[in-house]
Amino acid sequence: MMKNQRREIQKIRYRPAGQAGFTLIEGMIASVILAVGLLALAGMQGVALSKNMDANELAQATTLNAALMERIKFNRGRALAYHNIDTGNAVTQPPSTEPMARGDYTQWQTLLTTSKMSNARGLVSVTRLDPNPTLNPTTLNQFLVTVRINWNATVAGGIARSRTVMFAAVLAPE
Repeated sequence: MMKNQRREIQKIRYRPAGQAGFTLIEGMIASVILAVGLLALAGMQGVALSKNMDANELAQATTLNAALMERIKFNRGRALAYHNIDTGNAVTQPPSTEPMARGDYTQWQTLLTTSKMSNARGLVSVTRLDPNPTLNPTTLNQFLVTVRINWNATVAGGIARSRTVMFAAVLAPE
């Protein structure tokens, strides 16, 4: 019985001359494949992080745009007070005779300034769809309101690219 066990052990220990070093080559190839896979995974992490930052900025800009659009809709009777608002230019804020529009401007400007978006700038345009609504009552005194946010997004390599989110809506005063 001992003889049989020794033979089995010897068969396992010694390989034929043609297979010497085969496991070493297998191990090296496996480690190369593993290294390539890990490098690809590390590369995908960088792409995923930059896309996540883009999505975060886009969601923030969309939320800020929607918030101001809702404020303008709430104050639809005074929609023209929001015309030509530019958060990058303090002269364009609504007059003090329009306290609600002025407060909306101030709050929106503060939110854009404190956002993590680089060089964020908000613009509002309000256009009367019919220049003379008294002669043409079918237009219902409607306004086209456009709210836009521009900012610079930094991508890999430090290159800045311009991004824009724009909402447009037609309002009719009640």
